[in-house]
Amino acid sequence: MNQLMKFGLLSATIASSFSAVAKIEVYENDGLSFSADGLVNAFYSNSSIETTDAAGVGTDRDQSRVRMGFLPNNVGFNFSNQLSDMKIEMRSSFWVSINDTDNNRDASPADLGTGSLIDVRQFYATVKADWGEILIGKDFGLFNRANILNDELLLGFGQTSDFFGLVDGGNVSFGNISTGYTYPFPKAQITYRSPEFNGFKIAVGLMDPNKVSSDSSEDLPRFEAELMYNSTFDNGSFKAWLSGVSQSSEVDGVEQDQSGVGYGANVKFAGIALTASGYSTKGLGHVAGLDQIVGPEVIETDGMLLQASYTLADHRFVMTYGRTEVENTNSDLDAEHENTGLAYFNSIRPGLTAVLEYNHTEANVTDSLVGEDNDTISIGAVVTF
Repeated sequence: MNQLMKFGLLSATIASSFSAVAKIEVYENDGLSFSADGLVNAFYSNSSIETTDAAGVGTDRDQSRVRMGFLPNNVGFNFSNQLSDMKIEMRSSFWVSINDTDNNRDASPADLGTGSLIDVRQFYATVKADWGEILIGKDFGLFNRANILNDELLLGFGQTSDFFGLVDGGNVSFGNISTGYTYPFPKAQITYRSPEFNGFKIAVGLMDPNKVSSDSSEDLPRFEAELMYNSTFDNGSFKAWLSGVSQSSEVDGVEQDQSGVGYGANVKFAGIALTASGYSTKGLGHVAGLDQIVGPEVIETDGMLLQASYTLADHRFVMTYGRTEVENTNSDLDAEHENTGLAYFNSIRPGLTAVLEYNHTEANVTDSLVGEDNDTISIGAVVTF
């Protein structure tokens, strides 16, 4: 579980550049351009945690922190060159954690200090033309990508379960990772995206496979795909999506198949937005979809997320409920993770958003932790350019 916690914390640093909020044009001339974008956020959070261990012993604690929210602090650089009927683009983006001031709390005085994580999540080029787009390099996966992009808490805080070490962890909070969807971990890939046809657009990617172990064998790459549909109507819009993943590994003569499907829909009208999404996997984990288990029977996960929001001028109000169930027939690790939240977003100025949020997170796990109840109140600001 320690490895899962560390991995989950690292992979939680999701990219705001999934869909850049804004950008600054630095240079543009004769089809050649260069731009930059970035995001900085910080939250004051107060968590009240009650846990009960396998022996039935309960513990309570309250913890205040000043730290990042669900999105990372990051800066991105974009290059593009229009060549007749073809456009070549490149993106690189870098993330820095501000949650490092107390990471070495158990170290000797000589080892204390900051150690901000600098993490490259995107480094890719695209070639675009009438026939679509090809991406080569490192970018986020396609499986559950739309689930996380349409999360109303993307600019907020989300769940901070102590089960994953999030209250005192060195990276970001989890949004609804593990309480409704898995994280589309950045992968080396070759991905094709089609032009839009009657509202439909498809993406198919060959991804670097996830190794089960250092000596596992993967004779085929990891396959991921995404189908999107977008349409508009009077004073409103509708979108729906479907994604999938498939991979096979073999180690010590045992074959392990990993597969999953993600789905969802969003409708907006008269300032109201309603979103429902979910996923189901076999052989993949419930945090980032990478932790596989080899054996005759494998881990199975199912998640769902329901959200509603109302926007009035510069004010947005959000209600959210997410849940993930985990079943592992190779051990006693059956789990349920839930998050219920309320959030308020105020766009004070373009590029400056204030956030007030409350989340109630529950974890019920059958091995090391019987139960956790976590109430977290957070208030913060997000700056984008």
